[in-house]
Amino acid sequence: MNKETQAISNDMGALAEDARALMAATADVAGEKVAEARKRVAAALERAKEACCCVREKAVEEAKAADAAVHQHPYQAIAIAFGVGALIGYLATHRCGCRRHD
Repeated sequence: MNKETQAISNDMGALAEDARALMAATADVAGEKVAEARKRVAAALERAKEACCCVREKAVEEAKAADAAVHQHPYQAIAIAFGVGALIGYLATHRCGCRRHD
């Protein structure tokens, strides 16, 4: 898991914990609006948990598919990686070269 994905995962976990803490803190508060809000927060947390699991499963499936494709066609994968790297290098060099007029 890369740093950005890990940061998002940590933020989602912190958000879920904050929502749970808010629900616990308002457990003894009476009122129809508070009870309705607690229900909506609980439902949102459940939906977020399900979405997170779906995203994680999809990411694992896609990573396995990419791994299998690279193993089935290693030379093509190397050629594509080389080509993309060369193109990025050319564009980066060309862009820097256009700005320098001595």
